[in-house]
Amino acid sequence: MLKDFRAFIMRGNVLDLAVAVIIGAAFGRIVSSLTDDILMPLIGKLFGGLDFSSYFLRLGPVPGTYTGSLSDYAALKKAGVPLLGYGAFLTQAVNFLIVAFVIFLLVRAVAKAGAIVEREAARLRREQEATPVAPEPEPVEIALLREIRDEIRKR
Repeated sequence: MLKDFRAFIMRGNVLDLAVAVIIGAAFGRIVSSLTDDILMPLIGKLFGGLDFSSYFLRLGPVPGTYTGSLSDYAALKKAGVPLLGYGAFLTQAVNFLIVAFVIFLLVRAVAKAGAIVEREAARLRREQEATPVAPEPEPVEIALLREIRDEIRKR
């Protein structure tokens, strides 16, 4: 069983998938930082506030023991206040759009590269087909056998 597991792990697909997951996680953090630290503050500034993630609607009462700010989304959520956090949702939607766009660009680049490789391979095949190939010289043994056959036919 250990041998089978080792063979499974060492297959190319599993290793490729593991690398993709690790790179995807790191890329996700970069996109989150880009969205949270750069894009959303700019979008928030356009809508009149600097912290877009603080846009929410309270759907229920605040507990009497709550002493924090009524505009602190994270603190209210931690206190158990029912909230509709549309700012956090929009942040995640922008994250998704950025990741989807980057993946689109990568797939598009790979497709273009594949088309270039295919075009070059087709060109090389056409060149090989167009170039006349000289027949290989006849081996000495075959030429000798042919001479012997011709001598036998003469007799």
